[in-house]
Amino acid sequence: MKVTPTALPEVLLIEPRVFPDARGHFYESWVGPRYQEAGIDAPFVQDNFSRSTRNTLRGLHFQEPKGQGKLITVLSGKIYDVAVDVRTDSPRYRDWIGIELDGDNPQQLWIPPGFAHGFCVLSAQADFMYKCTEFYAPETERSIRWDDPELAIDWPLDTPILSEKDAAAPFLADAAVLPRMSA
Repeated sequence: MKVTPTALPEVLLIEPRVFPDARGHFYESWVGPRYQEAGIDAPFVQDNFSRSTRNTLRGLHFQEPKGQGKLITVLSGKIYDVAVDVRTDSPRYRDWIGIELDGDNPQQLWIPPGFAHGFCVLSAQADFMYKCTEFYAPETERSIRWDDPELAIDWPLDTPILSEKDAAAPFLADAAVLPRMSA
């Protein structure tokens, strides 16, 4: 597999080795020792699946404490995936990256703890799966408003479909208990 750091070096784009043939394709979506060699060595404790329709925007979410590392995979459809560094003592605090992920071109995105995550759906529908390094803990869940002007994320849509929770999320300046960099 090929592992490429993004503009946020802790966030990694992973391209698994794909074996195509006339029937479709095959790839190994998780092989522990390979990911450990790439620096992703936290144990995964939970897998999540999401199906969303075009223009759905989910996020920006993170947990603090009990930050979750997430290994993102799009199974079908196309999304624009965003990671934001929310570690207040990071030199890249408030920086973000956005990457298009497509189920027809298998890639994964590793988002470590200390980063907020969100995505929007660019295709008619998208099936999205992610492995987490911590269990979901609603009491530690934090959200940041998707259109926070301090972040100025260049989302590829004008009018997203949001949950009530995401529509009411605070701006970064008002988000409680932001995480510190891990040692």
